Amino acid sequence: MRPALRRCAAGLALAVLVALAVGCAPARVRVERADQLPRFSYAVPADLESVVRDRARFAALAQQIRRDAEGVLAGYDIAERATQRQLLGLLMQLDLLEGRPADALRRADQIQALQEKPADKLLSGLAARAVAQAQQRGLAPGSREFAEAVTAAVASKLEQLPYAVIRNDIERAKSSMETVGETLVMGRVREVLQPVARQSGTLSSDLAPALVAARYNLDFTLPLKAPLARTYADYLQRHRVERPNIWAVRDVALPAGRGLAPVTIVVWDSGIDAGLFPGQVVQEEAKPALVAFDRFGVRSSEPLKPIPADLRGRLPELQRRSKGFSDLTSNIDSPEAAEVRELMSSLPAERFRTVQEESRLTSVYQHGTHVAGIAMAGNPYARLANARIEFGHTLLPDPCPSRELSQRSAANFAAYADFIRRTGARVVNMSWGGNVRAYESALEQCGLGGDTAGRKALARELYEMQRDALTRALTSLPDVLFVVSAGNSANDPTFNETYPAGVVLPNVVAVGAVDQAGDEAPFTSYGPTVKLHANGYQVDSWVPGGRRIAISGTSMSAPQVTNLAAKLLAVKPSLKPAELIALMERTADRTPDGRRVLVHPARALAEAGWRP
Repeated sequence: MRPALRRCAAGLALAVLVALAVGCAPARVRVERADQLPRFSYAVPADLESVVRDRARFAALAQQIRRDAEGVLAGYDIAERATQRQLLGLLMQLDLLEGRPADALRRADQIQALQEKPADKLLSGLAARAVAQAQQRGLAPGSREFAEAVTAAVASKLEQLPYAVIRNDIERAKSSMETVGETLVMGRVREVLQPVARQSGTLSSDLAPALVAARYNLDFTLPLKAPLARTYADYLQRHRVERPNIWAVRDVALPAGRGLAPVTIVVWDSGIDAGLFPGQVVQEEAKPALVAFDRFGVRSSEPLKPIPADLRGRLPELQRRSKGFSDLTSNIDSPEAAEVRELMSSLPAERFRTVQEESRLTSVYQHGTHVAGIAMAGNPYARLANARIEFGHTLLPDPCPSRELSQRSAANFAAYADFIRRTGARVVNMSWGGNVRAYESALEQCGLGGDTAGRKALARELYEMQRDALTRALTSLPDVLFVVSAGNSANDPTFNETYPAGVVLPNVVAVGAVDQAGDEAPFTSYGPTVKLHANGYQVDSWVPGGRRIAISGTSMSAPQVTNLAAKLLAVKPSLKPAELIALMERTADRTPDGRRVLVHPARALAEAGWRP
């Protein structure tokens, strides 16, 4: 294997040289944004699967990845804990793969000290610690004794922890174990990373860690699949209790016929099945009001993402599969969950791409309608308008990023703003987003932008073109409240420069997700722009065609706040966006740890003057 190509920030190199000259340790470079971290590039052979499976080839690459990750942690003072945890987690996997359990346990302690969510503080490194402890006892990975030691350690630790706090995380861990298989472990390597390696002969430090994860899953996750799934299932079964639904008692359904003000809501999303909202859809020229652009930035007349002809007849099956994924993640023992469990755990390699892309297409197709159903619930005074933005669903970018595409997309934001203005909307829901590193990753997958430095510069240019145009569009509508989802990456949108969740404007509020009991969702992002929290766990709503499915995500928590804002405006139309945000914050419940601000619709509406 050729030596790795290295390009890192000159600031660190200069700091090291100065420090050496004066005989002291180099100062760590402060990193306030993810984009300020250095990038690295690794020369790889065309056959990536051989890197994952061949110990010698993997060891050579792992040594380079380790050196760079350790160098970043040593040389950079990273503001965001999530990024620190990610780097330490990568090193912990390498420690375990290299048979260094003491080092792995030390990393696990460091990661746990950096955890922020209550469940994460308790569960951090649960399985990895058990693996390291089994290694310290000299047990052979893959053996019956090894599996018994790991599962016994996990089970013992779980019994010491409060069920109410960790339940959601254990449900997701159980689901992951039940569905993982070799096809899923190697699928990303074969279908996403392999084309990049074949085209350029390199992988960046954004993509290469996936090879470490694949090797770790082959060596540890797959051999422990069945016993850990049983351990998690047994724990959940023994402790099963119904937790209170705090949202049911807080909700307020406004009755019709009370003469409240009509309020237009724009759902800026993947499209809406307007037929599910009779009598409540804004009309233009005797048709449901619509502005739409496809993924190429071209104006469209389609109210929903178009479905290929060969899949239209299979939509009920694909929506059933969507429900199965959602049920499985929440430990709901439904027929749909059983079908998905069987499908994914035994998926043939040749079907990986098809199943993944079908599932992603279904998710995009139904996303906007599901969001709209949440935003409109219990409000006969709400009027709905459809602003469709098309999201891709393929494993590799289609289309690839370009200046021309970004210019078109940036110009389209003004058209969306015109539509919002024309419909007289007071609230807009935006359960989507992008960030600068996503542009960089897409450029790499498409073989564009040259080396790491070139991709970084081009990604920054394309990202800022879109972010700035979107910010101008939101700023041009100061009397409209934009409710945006925080994101499902369990990180800080401001550090990661995610739009719109990281945009700071007086008429924008980002919403994080909690479950029915008000506990923080494992996936929810968080940070200074995330001012409110609402239920985003197994939220029931419509999907195109009229079926109802429960789905989780901050995409589902944001429209809960949109729903509340629209009801407040129906009761008190004079409220401005900043006043709406302040009212919802003021009447919310703040948790003792300060992390969650749980909206309280009944209390907020009462303060606005609503009397049942």
